[in-house]
Amino acid sequence: MKYLVTGATGFIGRWVARKLVEQGHEVRSITRNPDRDRHMGETGVDVMRGEITKKESMRDAMTGMDGVFHTAEWHRLGVKDKNEIAVAEAMNITGTRNVMELVRELKIPRCVYTSTLSIFSDTKGRKFNETYRPHGPWASIYDYTKWEAHYEIVQKMQEQGVPIIIVQPGLVYGPGDAGSMHNMWVAYLQKRLKTVPKKTAFCWGHVEDIAMGHIQAMEKGKPGECYILAGPQHTLVEAFEIAQKITRVKPPRFHPGPVLMQSFAAVMGIAGHLKQVPEPISAEALRTLAGKTYLGADQKARLELDFLPRSLEAGLRETLEFELAELKRLALDAGTLQTPDGSRPGLPNPIASLKSTLKDRNLKPQSEAQDLQARMKQQDLKSRMKNSKTK
Repeated sequence: MKYLVTGATGFIGRWVARKLVEQGHEVRSITRNPDRDRHMGETGVDVMRGEITKKESMRDAMTGMDGVFHTAEWHRLGVKDKNEIAVAEAMNITGTRNVMELVRELKIPRCVYTSTLSIFSDTKGRKFNETYRPHGPWASIYDYTKWEAHYEIVQKMQEQGVPIIIVQPGLVYGPGDAGSMHNMWVAYLQKRLKTVPKKTAFCWGHVEDIAMGHIQAMEKGKPGECYILAGPQHTLVEAFEIAQKITRVKPPRFHPGPVLMQSFAAVMGIAGHLKQVPEPISAEALRTLAGKTYLGADQKARLELDFLPRSLEAGLRETLEFELAELKRLALDAGTLQTPDGSRPGLPNPIASLKSTLKDRNLKPQSEAQDLQARMKQQDLKSRMKNSKTK
């Protein structure tokens, strides 16, 4: 089969494209700069020029496809001005409309659209299914623009007979993530993470499971339907307690509640008008963590798509091993990295952080990464030996 994946350089889209290639399908992607993204060709993906915000630029790439996965989106927290809001609306709303209109015009047999549980906003501890329709308020511009695309564009085109299947992932994590959870795991492993908000909860989906859920929706989903790809429910505090069992690195013990987090958000909102505030402590980011829950029930996907997400412990073990290996690589390559301080763009400096936190143990940064990895593998071996004895 021939499939086009928008957003194939992104976290979910990259995994969807990878899994499709592994299954023997022909995969095409669009990018504004094919020269910059030519490395995708090495993975078996055909790269063509195109932008979701420019409808006609995608027409040639989408022509003749058996299916389209629309995973491309704008996602960030800490929006500062109208220009950023305009970009969010152009990508998430106008871009989605452009893709869906081409699906209809080109008579493409099937399309899977990547929505999100974030459109439900704060579920206040309840798990809703696909029939739930929220009406705000939304904690972020991202939540709102994805809500607009889901209900005002995609769902209405489904009602008009366009063969679209919607999937709604929750919090997606795993190897290769470059988002806010990745930053939290790195800070945790470097013992720089100071707080973990209490009551904040998500449905945790490993990226490989979410990618397979997209493909299962393409193959088994019913056009006109929506499927929540949620994964197991855990609070942030529970997630870091699981991480401690895996790594033996103690998580922060300070767990601010919703009221205190909202107060922090209000203060940072004022500060954000005076100067640029880092995304993790922006008012938007703090609001989304202020005891809010983003929960959904995935029974429909399990029954109709055979969606079977892994446990958070299993997914975190792989994720943390990946992050530790990356920290080790960065520490070993510090002398050859392009950035002056020896860090990778978008990552805190692992050299300075690990040196300060490990001063009392007289360990080098790479030694700590190796030590943690060895302990994780030893713990995994003990667990497997224990299981084999009980059989």
